[in-house]
Amino acid sequence: MRKLLYVVLAVFMISVAHQAEAQMSRRNIKKNNKRISTFRGRKAWFAKEKVYNAIGFSVSALNYYGDLAPRPSKFSTDISFTKPALAFSFSHRFGPRYTLTAAFMYGTLKGSDAESADKNDTGNGVFRYQRNLSFRNRIKEFSVIGTFDLFPNSATYISRVKWTPYAFVGVAVFLHNPQAQAPAVDPQGNPLPEAGKWVDLQPLGTEGQYATLQEGDANYGIKPYKKIQPAIPFGIGARFRLNEVMDLAAEIGFRYTFTDYLDDVSKNYVDLGVFQGNQLAKAMSYRSSEVATPGTTYVGRDGGTYTVVSGYGQEFPDNVRGNKNNRDIYMVTTVRVTYILGKNFHRAKFR
Repeated sequence: MRKLLYVVLAVFMISVAHQAEAQMSRRNIKKNNKRISTFRGRKAWFAKEKVYNAIGFSVSALNYYGDLAPRPSKFSTDISFTKPALAFSFSHRFGPRYTLTAAFMYGTLKGSDAESADKNDTGNGVFRYQRNLSFRNRIKEFSVIGTFDLFPNSATYISRVKWTPYAFVGVAVFLHNPQAQAPAVDPQGNPLPEAGKWVDLQPLGTEGQYATLQEGDANYGIKPYKKIQPAIPFGIGARFRLNEVMDLAAEIGFRYTFTDYLDDVSKNYVDLGVFQGNQLAKAMSYRSSEVATPGTTYVGRDGGTYTVVSGYGQEFPDNVRGNKNNRDIYMVTTVRVTYILGKNFHRAKFR
């Protein structure tokens, strides 16, 4: 009897355990089904084998926006002064949409009142024409720019999209040195040994930066501008896949600078006498007599007599040389070819 009781109890325990296991299994199945039904996928990690580097060569067109533009608008530029630039770049692709690019660019900016301004415009046009300033500036720029692609590529370089628009922003440092061609004579009619030569403008302090100006003078307290300047590059573009290891990109970008002296023009005229015996500085500061008839005579602080076009070349608050409220900008329109490093073509083999 006791043995029969043990057998019945054992059967009962096994049955209970089996039912409990079945119930737990059903719960696990329901839980897994719920997880599957709500699963949206995990964010794919851009693994090391998907990261790649590329080198690039660019040809660009540079355009200048500043004080020596045809009109006073900050969006005014003279397309005829478009100048070429060349650049080399190194890019690191580190995400489905993200690329970091370091580049060095060399190019030239140029502007001229006499060639850009409309002298028949009795307003701002004739003022700019009679101001008659000009410059060229050879830019050497190093930039680090981050690019965001609209169409992502989460796979390797082989599977990258055929084309994608993108936007970019970054930081840059550039070396600039505005120059102009010296006239034949200075404002007092003395011949210049540098006539016809391109001369550096920054060391001359054409707005009185190196002169001892008096408190109350229009340009009192201004300091010589630096030739090394920061900038913020930004813009948009589109990149096209040429083959497995080469891309072609076209973009339009701007460089917002923190200087108003890409053209060596920013504030007011100064008394030409503050340049003392520096005849070249006088000649590069004031050039209106080359295109208009002078009619105002004054005695400068150096005791010399100067005859200038009214409104130019003299120390008065309304003798404006440039607009100090707007920073200079240059536009970079680029075509770039890039080559992916360390990768080879993968051609199908047929037997």
